[in-house]
Amino acid sequence: MIVRNLTTDQHALLEFKHRIIDPHNILANNWTTTTSVCNWVGVSCASKHRRVNSLNLPNMNLTGTVPPHLGNLSFLVSLNLSHNNFHGHLPTELGQLSRLKLIELSFNFLSGEIPSWFGGLNKVLYLSLWSNNLTGTIPQSLAKMSNLEILDLRQNLVQGHIPPEISNLINLRILRLAFNQLSGSVPSIIYNISSLQMISLTSNSLSGSLPEDICRHLPNLEALYLASNEFSGQIPSSEIPWEVGNLLSLEIFSVGNMRLVGPIPASIFNLTSLKAIYLNSNNLSGSIPDNICYSLSKLEVLHISYNEFSDRIPSNIGDCSNLQNLSLSFNRFSGFIPRSIGNLTKLEEIYLGDNDIEGEIPWEIGNLISLEQLGASSMRLSELIPHSIFNISSLKVISLENNRLSGLF
Repeated sequence: MIVRNLTTDQHALLEFKHRIIDPHNILANNWTTTTSVCNWVGVSCASKHRRVNSLNLPNMNLTGTVPPHLGNLSFLVSLNLSHNNFHGHLPTELGQLSRLKLIELSFNFLSGEIPSWFGGLNKVLYLSLWSNNLTGTIPQSLAKMSNLEILDLRQNLVQGHIPPEISNLINLRILRLAFNQLSGSVPSIIYNISSLQMISLTSNSLSGSLPEDICRHLPNLEALYLASNEFSGQIPSSEIPWEVGNLLSLEIFSVGNMRLVGPIPASIFNLTSLKAIYLNSNNLSGSIPDNICYSLSKLEVLHISYNEFSDRIPSNIGDCSNLQNLSLSFNRFSGFIPRSIGNLTKLEEIYLGDNDIEGEIPWEIGNLISLEQLGASSMRLSELIPHSIFNISSLKVISLENNRLSGLF
């Protein structure tokens, strides 16, 4: 029987130090045998057992492969090596760290497949491999991490299908698989994980259709990111499902670039927690309802550019007092720019260009004291450019070309 103690931990960390490049010599100068390992930079020990329980070394520009000796830190609960230059495969010895609850390895250059031995670490609550070079498929064994609350595999090179076994993670709150090469349909059983607060699948090659009852079992969902995939057919009927209105906790709704058609379901305007709506780059049509600001008083982002929306911009759009980004460009909006737009004092970006909007730019636009970008090109605007625009000290970009405006800059 191998007896492990604090000396074992010290030896494991010294081996770690000797096998990596530490360009700032922080570990070389601090991790010495003349001081207790519990006082080393990035190291914490449990008060009860006096064993290393946390290794926290982010943003230190460390380079090399992750040494297998870390597998001897048998009391380790938290491992954070994020924002470094670690590369190569993760050693199988890490699978021995049965007490781990947090694994944070994001923003490195790790390669190879996601190890199947992660499935044996059933106490882990947080697993982040975000922004590495991991390949292969999502191992089914991850479904054995029964206490997992956050799974973040964003920005890797992971391929294949999303394993339906993920639905066994009944405590999962955040599922981030965006910016990979995943394909196939999304297993409908995943939408039965009632604890989910965020689903992020943006920028993959996912296809198929979403179930009509996608929203029925997700009462806690706050953010849904499905943009830039290859969904087709029924979503349902290639439209935004009416049932989205059942997601009463939803704060972010992102379904841009998904070939959606039809109007925005009225049920969306029942989601009083919504802060951001991204519907850009679809074939959606219809109009913006006049009561949008009354229903969505927390709305900060409305991004519906590159669609087929028409009719007028609601005259009371200025009642959306929390708006920071309003993007309506490349649609078929007509009428005039509402004067109430001058009430949006938190607005930082507004894009109205390439619509059928006519008339003058209201002088009230000069009240937008936070505005940084104003896009109103390629429309039928006329009259003088109001001087109030040039009093907005925060303004960085003004785009008014291809109109019938007059006056001098």
